[in-house]
Amino acid sequence: MRIIGGTAANRLLTAPKGLDVRPTPDLVRQAIFNSLGERVVEARVLELFGGTGALSLECLSRGAADAVCVELATRHARFIEQNVADAGLPREKFHLRVQDVFVAMPQLVASSAAFDLILADPPYGEKNVGKRSESFAQRLLDDVNLPKLLAPGGLFILGHAKRDTLEIPPRWDERKTMKHGDSWMRFLRGV
Repeated sequence: MRIIGGTAANRLLTAPKGLDVRPTPDLVRQAIFNSLGERVVEARVLELFGGTGALSLECLSRGAADAVCVELATRHARFIEQNVADAGLPREKFHLRVQDVFVAMPQLVASSAAFDLILADPPYGEKNVGKRSESFAQRLLDDVNLPKLLAPGGLFILGHAKRDTLEIPPRWDERKTMKHGDSWMRFLRGV
């Protein structure tokens, strides 16, 4: 796994061994960032379910103003910190919060934080034929705090498995869906 573009292009990123982390694949990240283009430059970025920090580091490499990365697991946070150092990106532009995403969001709202880009590729949910999804992706869509974190004109990019059928609440306007194998990325705006 590596950073795809920008000033830190081709820098390798490390991930914990095992199945605890499912980093967003390089090809999927490349498609996301090709689609975003110049929108990343000077953007304030929030990455939820950081894992390796790859999405926020990719943003910083491409000129984002700063990035906040939220990851619950202390073990994964150590990998994220190492990836920041290995990428050679400005440390003062990267802020890691080691806490639960659903605890962090209301705290960020309370601090009046606003982000131009919010990216989340959480652990995949189960196949949910005939029932409503209980995945982290669905929980993010349902959370009332998340749209409050988007700056005017901001974009929320959400990854989930093809087998995880999500219900998009009326607070979201879906702009685009990108499909890459089992990975689906939805581009949404708050209504």
